[in-house]
Amino acid sequence: MLAQRTLKTLTQAVGVGLHSGQRVELTLRPARPDTGIVFRRVDLPEPVDIPVSAQAVTDTRLASTISSGQAKVHTVEHLMSACAGLGIDNLYVDITAEEVPILDGSASSFVYLLQSAGIELQNAPKRFIRLLETVEVSDGQGDNIKWARLEPYNGYRLSFEIDFKHPAVDSTGQQVVFDMGRGQYARDIARARTFGFTKDVEMMRANGLALGGGLDNAIVMDDYKVLNSDGLRYDDEFVKHKILDAMGDLFIVGKPLLAAYSAFRSGHALNNQLLRALLARPSAYDIVTFADESKAPAGMAWAQPAW
Repeated sequence: MLAQRTLKTLTQAVGVGLHSGQRVELTLRPARPDTGIVFRRVDLPEPVDIPVSAQAVTDTRLASTISSGQAKVHTVEHLMSACAGLGIDNLYVDITAEEVPILDGSASSFVYLLQSAGIELQNAPKRFIRLLETVEVSDGQGDNIKWARLEPYNGYRLSFEIDFKHPAVDSTGQQVVFDMGRGQYARDIARARTFGFTKDVEMMRANGLALGGGLDNAIVMDDYKVLNSDGLRYDDEFVKHKILDAMGDLFIVGKPLLAAYSAFRSGHALNNQLLRALLARPSAYDIVTFADESKAPAGMAWAQPAW
């Protein structure tokens, strides 16, 4: 049986929120089979659980935010991406503020935390959402078009193309295809950092955003070049970060996908619209398990190797 996964023990981190600048403590704890991934605001007078789901997403400006009533958690996508990349099904995320810490701006710190806690197989079948029909959403038209698509595929493959028209971005790879069956998430995707432009950062800070951002947790560019003294981690780090974000946004659906995702200039909003469009079409997917691990698609049966 291809089994569900959780952590062997708890693990903790302390950091600041990218937009809030607030200090935040994060504790990742094991959870029972079929729990899913549940964020818990432990700083509130009465702790509030926020299970991840496509319907729990209430804001997609600059990040993915999930809510339950008045309780919110912002910027969940990097941690969710690490969980998707390592195949974590069940997890409690205790958090002491309303934003997940940005740490180094990528998912690599979360990968390290999860792997250091150890990954435990559970006595319950891992459930996948398998695409049966193509689902697509788009926004804009002509030169402003953005789109995202899920198609049937025996495995999990993501393809993303960006178009920023900026000298520093244009000199790097604009399109990446990552297949869980052939690549290694921790090595190939997880280290790609979030990025921004100085002109946008100044505007965001004036509006109380990006208060925790800097050269130690983001790629920052002026009108011409990357300002980070150590340069890029990958030749195509910008588009790889979009793959990282997409993996996190899509895993918010609550189960791993067996599908091919492709996108052009998509973001958090369109990724969530894609999930909602999928769930609104019951004929477009089914839920599958694998009693025999050897029958599972490549890359699905084993936890992704360390660095």
